[in-house]
Amino acid sequence: MFSFVSKLEKFDSNLWHHHLPVPDDIAASLIEGSHRRVICHLNGEFKWPAALMKSEHYWFILVNKTVIHKLQLHTGSTCNVMLEKDLSTYGHEMTEEMAVLLDQDEEGRHWFEQLTPGKQRSLIYLASQVKNSDSRLRKAMAIVEHLKEAKGQLDFRQLNEKIKFFNQKTRLW
Repeated sequence: MFSFVSKLEKFDSNLWHHHLPVPDDIAASLIEGSHRRVICHLNGEFKWPAALMKSEHYWFILVNKTVIHKLQLHTGSTCNVMLEKDLSTYGHEMTEEMAVLLDQDEEGRHWFEQLTPGKQRSLIYLASQVKNSDSRLRKAMAIVEHLKEAKGQLDFRQLNEKIKFFNQKTRLW
């Protein structure tokens, strides 16, 4: 684990906003080939999976609005940062419901494994954003069903419709 102090900065960009610069030597120690996934611990209060990214001049970690609001940060805030390599398979913690479903559904797992790592993380994140176990299971079922129907061609608009369908279907039972 690597610790350092950084100041929250903001890019003048429509794509990326708040970020924490990471010293070059620490970034170099955490990167292995193309693997740049890390777990970021901020001010000893919050942690999340992230990626080391490179701007024209330095390495950085993106910080989203949720973290900024939760820790009451603003541009220029000094932060205590701890980074560790993310050794998870997908770069994000998979819910138990989705893991079990993928273990039981060979075709679903096949299409899930064909996705890019970023799309896999997006789906895992999507399934994990529900607190209720039944809802996480319905969302995971909708994701796997969508992947099978679309032969791995992820379409988020269709996926959202599939999720709505699964949620409404269970209300009718």
